This record gives sequence, C-alpha cells and structure tokens, in this order.
Amino acid sequence: MYERLVVVTRKTRLDELVQRFNTPGQARFYLEHAGGDFADYQQEHDTYQRSLDQIRRAVAFGLPCQFLDRGLVPTYTFDPTDVVVVLGQDGLVANVAKYAGDQPIVGINPDPTRFDGVLLPFGPAAARSVVAETLKGRARTRAVTLAEALLADGQRLLAFNDLFIGARSHVSARYHIRAARMSEAQSSSGIIVATGAGSTGWMSSVFNMAAGVTAFAGGSRGPGLRLEWEDRRLIYAVREPFVSRHSAASIVAGLIEPGQELGLESLMPTGGVIFSDGIESDFLTFDAGATCRISAAAQRAHLVVPSD
Repeated sequence: MYERLVVVTRKTRLDELVQRFNTPGQARFYLEHAGGDFADYQQEHDTYQRSLDQIRRAVAFGLPCQFLDRGLVPTYTFDPTDVVVVLGQDGLVANVAKYAGDQPIVGINPDPTRFDGVLLPFGPAAARSVVAETLKGRARTRAVTLAEALLADGQRLLAFNDLFIGARSHVSARYHIRAARMSEAQSSSGIIVATGAGSTGWMSSVFNMAAGVTAFAGGSRGPGLRLEWEDRRLIYAVREPFVSRHSAASIVAGLIEPGQELGLESLMPTGGVIFSDGIESDFLTFDAGATCRISAAAQRAHLVVPSD
C-alpha cells in the first residue's frame, strides 16, 4: 500500500549551539559562562541520537527511506505512497502534519523523561512493529481537524493547533471582523483560532485568564471549552479587545461551525500577520486591504495511534 518512508528529525539544542559556535568545546564554554548546564544539553543530545539510531534500524524494510530535517519540511513534496515517521517533540508532529497531506504520521517519543508525548504515543522500541502495520494499511489513525486561513489572493496557511491573527509587534491590531451575522471594527491584541487539538493549548490559557479576571470581578468561573481532535468546529477568542469610538467588543469569542467561516479585513497599514502553531516564521502578511476567511480545512492530519 505504501512504498517509501520519510523520517523527520530535528536538531537538538546542542546541535543548534554547535551550529552557532562551530565546535562543541566553544558551545560548552559559552553555555557554562552564561550559567547554563552543559551536561543537560549533552544528555538530551545523546538520548536523541540513540533513539535516532534505533529508528534507523527499525525502518530498514528494504524500502526507499528519506531522512528529513524539520527545516526542509515546508519545501518537501510528500507522495501519496509515503509513510511519515516523526522523531518528536510534539510540536514537530504538529508542524509536519500541515505539509504531509493525507499521509499517515507515526509519532515517536525519543525521550519520555523530557517530552509529554501527547502526539508521540510510541517509543523507539515499538517503532518497527507500528511502522510495519502502517505500511500494510492496518494501523489505527485519528483524523485531526486542521484550521485554514485563506487570503483573497489565494495564499493559505494551515494550523494543527491554532492560528494567530494580529500585529507582528506589541501594538494594537486593527481589523474588521465578521462572525455569523455580526460584524464590527476592532482594536485588540489579536485573535486566536484553535482546533480541537489546540483547545487544550494556547486557547486554554485564554480561558484561564478570562476565568481569573471574572472571579476577581465577582463573577463565577466558567469551565472553558475543550473539543475532540476530530471535531470540525473551531474556537476563536479576541485578546484584550478595546472599546472606543472606532472599535467595539461585541464579538469576543465563539465557535466556527462546520460550513461557516470567520471573516477578517486588515486595517493595519503595516505589520499585520497571520501565523500558525506559534511559529512566527510560518506566516502570511496581513496588511491593510487584505481579507481572510478562516474555517476548518478540507485536509486533515492522520495520526497513527495505539490500537488498544
């Protein structure tokens, strides 16, 4: 059913330091003089390399196998015959899912002592059996809803967890918002739109803040809102909306139901952005005159999960 393996890896913190300072010795000198613990960096690096060595042996099925650094993922063309193996962290799975199309993604946790592994349900020791079942089309998967931001000029951006729409720097974002049958001009710290997978991430912190402020003001704390990964609804929330003669705050939070969209028009001369999953380098420019429609994407991420 599948004919090629693509293993996505990442640089460790030590790799990035060596890339910056040329040698491990210089990286150690810099880190220790800055008060850091080089031993922790080295231990993390060694653990990741051991896990990578295990994965190399585990995926030796006699099929073509491409090892791909995370930095190359946005420009890589995934094929319908690929099985994608991601050697964590969780954020790496989220990033790969936006580019892998309908291909099954096997998340491997290289270091359970460091990483929660919500999106990394398998250890290196289980990799061979899980990948073998996936190659045969027998693995259990979950179809995770992605969010999509679509500009009028055809540019689009997908998000596994959440989209942020606002200003690049710490200034107010100005835009016109349309939700269901309501619309208004707003000035705020930006808008977050979360998927079911992202409803327990950044969006949960927004609910925590709202609950704390409400309780302080004498109101009752709400439970927030959590969606399942497969839920086709999206949650949106406006951060710190400001009310003035030119801006309102009637549209603050809500659900984008299946078949519906959140409409936005930028009123920012410069510095407007839309980025996904907390990666500021993965963005669309959203300056004055640009319009955007946000909804659940037709594409979904297919994550391999334990069968039991």
